[in-house]
Amino acid sequence: MKKQFDVIVIGAGHAGCEAAHASARLGAETLLITIDMNKIAQMSCNPAVGGIAKGQIVREIDALGGMMGIVTDETALQFRMLNRSKGPAMWSPRAQSDRMRFSARWRNILENTDHLTMWQDSVNELLMEETADGGKAVGGVRTALGAEFSARAVILTAGTFLNGLMHVGRTQWPGGRISEPASTGITEQLRDMGFRVDRMKTGTPVRIDGRSVDWSLTEEQEGENDFHKFSYLPQVSRQLPQRHCYALKTNETTHEVLRRGLPESPLYNGQIQSIGPRYCPSIETKIVTFADKTEHHLFLEPEGLESNEFYLNGFSSSLPMDIQIEALETIPALRDVQIFRPGYAIEYDFFDPTQLRHTLETRLVKDLFFAGQVNGTTGYEEAAGQGLIAGVNAALNVTGRGDAPFVLGRDEAYIGVLIDDLVTKGVDEPYRMFTSRAEFRIILRQDDADMRLTPRGHAVGLASDERFALMESKRQQRDALIDFAGRFSVKASLINDWLVAHGTTPMSQGCKLADLILRPQLTIAMLAEAIAPLRRFIHDNIEEARRDEIIEAAEVQLKYAGYIERERMMADRARRLEDIVIRGKIDYPSVNAISTEARQKLVKIDPLTIGQASRIPGISPADVNILLLLVGK
Repeated sequence: MKKQFDVIVIGAGHAGCEAAHASARLGAETLLITIDMNKIAQMSCNPAVGGIAKGQIVREIDALGGMMGIVTDETALQFRMLNRSKGPAMWSPRAQSDRMRFSARWRNILENTDHLTMWQDSVNELLMEETADGGKAVGGVRTALGAEFSARAVILTAGTFLNGLMHVGRTQWPGGRISEPASTGITEQLRDMGFRVDRMKTGTPVRIDGRSVDWSLTEEQEGENDFHKFSYLPQVSRQLPQRHCYALKTNETTHEVLRRGLPESPLYNGQIQSIGPRYCPSIETKIVTFADKTEHHLFLEPEGLESNEFYLNGFSSSLPMDIQIEALETIPALRDVQIFRPGYAIEYDFFDPTQLRHTLETRLVKDLFFAGQVNGTTGYEEAAGQGLIAGVNAALNVTGRGDAPFVLGRDEAYIGVLIDDLVTKGVDEPYRMFTSRAEFRIILRQDDADMRLTPRGHAVGLASDERFALMESKRQQRDALIDFAGRFSVKASLINDWLVAHGTTPMSQGCKLADLILRPQLTIAMLAEAIAPLRRFIHDNIEEARRDEIIEAAEVQLKYAGYIERERMMADRARRLEDIVIRGKIDYPSVNAISTEARQKLVKIDPLTIGQASRIPGISPADVNILLLLVGK
């Protein structure tokens, strides 16, 4: 049995799977250790991927050569593009997945990835070595079964399992997920080594037997079946029959029951002291925070294609089981409800992410990487994005290419925004990605993640030659269509009647096709119906398999060209500050021209660049100017 590896990944959640796959793809001999091989890439909470800003992350993972987008498409039960009423910077794909198929597909991928080995066990100790300069480097792991594996890099992606403690009312028990044991030993070891550790809380709702629901009292929500999906690969598609989701609401009677149970709630009786998620609150938090509201929206979402199990989105709770059931019975559609299990809360350890580099390597221990919820984040997508970055950088370190780390900028990817926020600002609550966190979201759209990132993924060896060629072909076809629209002239006399019929103003004189496309009422597809040369150009020059995708990409570029160009110029100006390296060049405690608070934060974060320093909370523009003077800029 092999005991020596290049990279060891601890945990096979969404971060661990992407980390292990990326590491192995780059040629590093990789070992993935998980407590239960039957729960690889388990969707511990909602069986859904994507959503606002999260969908952009999944498309970025796919563009780089990761697997989450492919697995989601192949196991999707329902797909929707959110925010279509807003501009394309806000469009966000989301899919419900079959929970069991999602996990099985991921396991199949990992079992058939070259250079990747799996081991079912729990890690309770990291093996350390001393570096030449007297520091620490990770050298492997020791497991609960007494096995020792050596490695040149280790990636910790333990999720909620580090000293996990679950709560239902006053009942509490250790575990990392329902019916799964917690992981112990690593937190204590790293705390003794000087790592800053804290506790966070998350939760999950009740699971409902669909046979007990009165579906006639719910509002049916269908998915979408157009060309949109997560993966840019044309051969990847949704394969499963699509299922509906269902909307319903709480009422004042529901809230009365919930309020009666608050003294028994771990969140309000002092049992839970850790930090919970602001943007995914429990139902008891909702009725306290929004005491004036008489109803809250809930959504019944299917767990699988054949399953009667439904996830009740919006009803996360750690209230006693009898209170949860009584409250559910006050909702007309759930008056005869049967549940498979109650909702519960879970507390777990995480590490202050300001202790990380942008590669996700820890500052205190060489070649030790953290990814996922251990960094204070929440969400499958945020975890997977971190896992991919950690996996790539771990592989680069052990293959001797670590002098060129793989780091994404804030103007390149939501993944870059995510990691920079963690490393620079830290967290005081579970971090969740939103479009508002990205200052350059017009150039970080979901439609062009491949244009932004596939060249980066291909250069490092993660994205395949096939994927790169597909991206280049798409770019050429998109640009050809844009060029045609800019050159082709449309006569007013030939189009005006059609324009009026479609609710837009007739032209006083001819114009370029591109000018018509700028009108908000019109699309390229609509204009192709009326303009034969455009229709012929599309037929002859845009491949059929990706035609809708390429047309949409061209249309976004045409309609929003001014906004895109302006934001690109802003990003370029900001990038100049990212090119000014200051780490190791300034003795912050001796700089009396800046405040004590600023000096303390600069010492703690030790920013790599002026740009990173400018984003540290408490660092003012005046402080930045002083730093620029100190480095001669």
